[in-house]
Amino acid sequence: MPAMKVKILSPTRFGLCNLQFAMASLCTLLLFSTANSAEPWTTYRGNSQRTANTDKTAGPANPKVLWVHKSQDHYVAALVPDGDKLFLSGLGAFNVSTFYELSTDPKAAQRSVWTKTTPYLKLPTVSSPALMDGKLIFGDGMHQTDGATLHCITVDKGLPLWQLRVPGDLVHLEGSPTIAGGMVYLGGGAAGVLCVDPSHVTLDGKEMDLKSIQKVLDEKWAALLKKYEEDKKKDPDFAVPPNEDQLPKPSPKLAWQQGEKKWHVDAPVTVVGDKVLVASAFLGKEKVGDRALFCLDAKSGEVKWRAPLKLNPWGGPSVIGDTIIVSGSTIGYDTKALKEAKGDLIAINLADGKEKWRKEITTGGVVGCAALVDDVAVVTATDGKVRAFKLADGERGWIYDAKTPLFAPAAVAGSVVYAGDLKGVIHAIDLANGERKWALDLGTDPDVKAPGMIYGGPIVHGGRIYAATCNIEGTFAQKPTVVVCIGDK
Repeated sequence: MPAMKVKILSPTRFGLCNLQFAMASLCTLLLFSTANSAEPWTTYRGNSQRTANTDKTAGPANPKVLWVHKSQDHYVAALVPDGDKLFLSGLGAFNVSTFYELSTDPKAAQRSVWTKTTPYLKLPTVSSPALMDGKLIFGDGMHQTDGATLHCITVDKGLPLWQLRVPGDLVHLEGSPTIAGGMVYLGGGAAGVLCVDPSHVTLDGKEMDLKSIQKVLDEKWAALLKKYEEDKKKDPDFAVPPNEDQLPKPSPKLAWQQGEKKWHVDAPVTVVGDKVLVASAFLGKEKVGDRALFCLDAKSGEVKWRAPLKLNPWGGPSVIGDTIIVSGSTIGYDTKALKEAKGDLIAINLADGKEKWRKEITTGGVVGCAALVDDVAVVTATDGKVRAFKLADGERGWIYDAKTPLFAPAAVAGSVVYAGDLKGVIHAIDLANGERKWALDLGTDPDVKAPGMIYGGPIVHGGRIYAATCNIEGTFAQKPTVVVCIGDK
């Protein structure tokens, strides 16, 4: 907060000036608080603190499985809730992607409300969506693919609204977008960072508002359905139902792009006020990228400062107050490299990018982001430990031994930390002292009986825990996976 000079002229003016000072200070504090927050689930893990809990409702006191959705898909991305809905992307055979809306009602007759897959989704999708005004925005592409597409679909029916194609080698949209100030910010691998204006959309060279775009798409979809019904009457054996890939493909405006072919941004970005925080990695095999945390101007993309990093920041930055926490790891999501993994945690000043403190973790890598709450940073590591560090000086508060490696970031709701490990065990840990409250093994629980690795991390919403498993590799490779809901009722 900038210093203010108050000239005291008289007792009356003294009272008035103090009132003005108090009001100005309050406004400044409110603005600062607003700058460090965002609408729920417009960003990765729900907020810039990455707690995966936005309604401040504590999770269940006892782990009761309310429902299970079994699948052959692998869930890499974190889940995103919206009222009584749950959104997630899954990878099937040959990396065929499916995007889901699931009902969270334990009594739902049909768990899956709608899905999106080929031919609309042409690339694997591991991006968590961001929510905005009844729309879902997410990217596609993985490290082994080149070029990607940013998708915007409607929440109610999952119908496409617009697409932004991002071409290029080593370009993929793996990290979750962040929506702030009506703009969409996201990393694009070798594309660096993109800022997209979703309100300015072009179709056939003509700029249109979203309402007009929606009308065009609705009319086209109705025409496709009508033709299908007509074809069924003529020859039902040869009638082909329409798919969303046949719809026109409007494109939003790219406001700016920074770091193209210089950085490699796979992690979710964080937006705090007028700052965009970007964690860029260096790819050792390809010898590309710049291992650093960048602060950009949200309006122009101009670099405000650069903070070098010693390890790759796969989890991206978490922010609370004026402190940024970035986790690092020598390995990514590689179960074969667990033994050699090392990690670190670094605290950086939001204003100028100066390092506050750094802690090395010599026995494991920190692949996921930190969860920040009150004066503590909570991280998971590949050595099977969950650690809490004091934000003020980086001193360790407590350590919890899950006895199994962890990739996924932790969730924090109320006074409890929730962490999911690579055997499908969900641990509930006391935030104050690191002691176990309970643990639920998805492999042995009688209502689940499906072991699997947790990559995306649990989330807590409406007093319930949601988690999903991934068996692309490892001990349970190609075994069935699950999405589970855990709660008291």
